[in-house]
Amino acid sequence: MRETILNFGPQHLGMVGNFSITLSVDGDKVIKAIASPGYLHRGFEKLMENRTWAQNFPLVCRINVIEPDSMEMVYAMGVEKLGKIEVPERAQFIRSIYLELARVASHLFGAWAYANMLGFDTVAQWAMYHRDLILDLFEELTGARVYHIYINPGGVRRDFPKGFKEKIIKTLHTIGGCIPDYNDTFFDNRIFYKRAQNVGKLSRESALLYGAVGQVIRAVGIPYDIRKVEPYAAYDKVDFGIPVRDGGDALSRILIVRDEMIESVHMIFKLLDMMPEGEVWNRPPNPFKWNIPQGEAYVRVESARGELGLYMVSNGTDKPYRVHFRTPSFNHGLYILEKVLEGENIADVGNIMMSLYVVAPEIDR
Repeated sequence: MRETILNFGPQHLGMVGNFSITLSVDGDKVIKAIASPGYLHRGFEKLMENRTWAQNFPLVCRINVIEPDSMEMVYAMGVEKLGKIEVPERAQFIRSIYLELARVASHLFGAWAYANMLGFDTVAQWAMYHRDLILDLFEELTGARVYHIYINPGGVRRDFPKGFKEKIIKTLHTIGGCIPDYNDTFFDNRIFYKRAQNVGKLSRESALLYGAVGQVIRAVGIPYDIRKVEPYAAYDKVDFGIPVRDGGDALSRILIVRDEMIESVHMIFKLLDMMPEGEVWNRPPNPFKWNIPQGEAYVRVESARGELGLYMVSNGTDKPYRVHFRTPSFNHGLYILEKVLEGENIADVGNIMMSLYVVAPEIDR
């Protein structure tokens, strides 16, 4: 064996490009992989301990640029638990709809990245266009396309504008109408199957051992989802399924992404039909004079990548005393990525990274 060291990245591809892997290879076979995150935003937790509770909302979004909305939600839930802040029922429905729209947008971004990695450029362009349609909705609702800062402690910043429900329905029908095209061109394509099937395989035992969540744990047949295990917002008011596969490979993980997009669209339609009237924000005190009561809290949500947790401690002042996130990419992008890359081909390194749905700032935070 002639072992060679090969540096893979960092290069900026939006999702996992700000990430370096040192590969030990024999020919084109990976013998060992060492992941090195930290080439993008980092140090968020310590920064948050030096900013006020309100100032942290624009900051927390940067931990996951692709899906900042779940970050907003988990931080708002932590503040609400510490401050004993109630959320109006209509706001809970709006939060769920908003988060599911964000999930669809994130999955479309993931489909873009994965299809692009395998050379399916047409599918990648479709996915990015359809994601842009959802960003148009976010822009109308919040005034921003990427960092929305829409979920606040006590509810949401503003109610849906007039005609917004109809725009959501029209946009989702537009995207849903193209699912057969996605299937014919990509998801049912034999080239996709040959590139993804039995690649980056993870056993059920290893998935549990290394703390897999999201698509990674559901790809080994375990229907684990925080929206079911510990419902929040309005998820206990709506019926929805949890897509699972049992291959444990890149193919299973990406097919779950597709299936979850479809399930989220159905869920949004149900939530829109059930949404009650009422207030959308139980306004908290003046943010410049806001001291959260002393205590500690742990809250969690199901982000597009899996379980996202937040442990937060307040010492009764205007700033958090301690903030610590449990992010899906930490386990997926370090332990699991290094494990599943062993024995794989160099050509599948990016393929496997994308299937694990890694977002670099979630790791070195």
